[in-house]
Amino acid sequence: MGFSRIMSFTITKSILIVTAIFSFFQAPVSASSPHVINFRSPNLYPESLAYDPTAQHFIVGSLNHPTLLAISDAGVVNTLVNDQSLPDTSSFLGVTVDIFHHRLLAVVYNRSDPSNGALAAYDSRAPHTRLFLTTLHDPASSPTAAGANDVTVDFSGNAFVTNSASNLIWKVDRDGKASVLSKSKVFNKTAAVPDMLHSSCGLNGIAYCTKGYLLVAQSNTGNLYKVDDEEGTARKIRLNRELTAPDGIALRRDGVLLVVSQHKLYFIKSDDSWSEGVVYDETALDSESFATSVTVGAEDRVYVLYGHLKEGILGNSQRDEFSILEVRSEDESAGEAVWVYVLIGFGLIYFLIWRFQMRQLFTNMNKKIA
Repeated sequence: MGFSRIMSFTITKSILIVTAIFSFFQAPVSASSPHVINFRSPNLYPESLAYDPTAQHFIVGSLNHPTLLAISDAGVVNTLVNDQSLPDTSSFLGVTVDIFHHRLLAVVYNRSDPSNGALAAYDSRAPHTRLFLTTLHDPASSPTAAGANDVTVDFSGNAFVTNSASNLIWKVDRDGKASVLSKSKVFNKTAAVPDMLHSSCGLNGIAYCTKGYLLVAQSNTGNLYKVDDEEGTARKIRLNRELTAPDGIALRRDGVLLVVSQHKLYFIKSDDSWSEGVVYDETALDSESFATSVTVGAEDRVYVLYGHLKEGILGNSQRDEFSILEVRSEDESAGEAVWVYVLIGFGLIYFLIWRFQMRQLFTNMNKKIA
């Protein structure tokens, strides 16, 4: 009978342990909340967002100033670059981090001469010396049309910059020498959607894929393009649903393309190297906060920038608070929860098998004692 009591106690204790484990795994699935970073900087109105994995902070530019700011996970702001050598009417639009060559790349926008953009490169290490400033100008563009917009970089240090007015892509090598990579006719085959905010904004967000091509979003058509990074040949990516005014884009390590717009963040994947793409989820965003950029932070977390850009463009506000918000795919979160429950199920099955074996052992022991 003593052995029976021990077995009863052991089984009861095991059930309590399994229940505790179940509760432990269930809590993170249902209770964790997205990371929100609020930060302050007077009249900043950042248009682009990047993440520096080496320094472990976010980097934002400004619609109104030639400044690059570092934003910590806690919202602490530090100025990395304040380039006073640029004209007073200059600002930084697209930004990216070249982690292999310790550089920060920023697209320079001149409000007094929008068609004359530039790409500036700065050392990512203090004191953040400027390495080069390369003028990016398309003679065919209207003098009042905004040109250079977003930027990405490959492993060799070549930067690729979109021109939203002329639908072209520049390539700027590591030394700052610029050339036109692509001015494909494919970019102009689709008529622009009539829209007050985006009708004049063509090629916009751009991301480099390690397989040797670029993915590019076109705001005024909703199209995505795959562009060869050497030849500049381009083709439209077929999607299962339309995108509305896509802006910034980013690639996650698992190959998922993240496309942000004012109203939504799209999650897109491809099984054929981007001949086709599937929008498998979309998450609603706060349209008043006007998201314009998306990046991938630590642990592959996805973040969008709420820069309130429309207020900055209209010039009718003096806002000093902005935010960086973690955004999750509901479909992916549901899938993660399923895997947790599957693991718990295997644990319960193992426990039941063990319990059955112990019961058989107990029965055999009783027979021998009798």
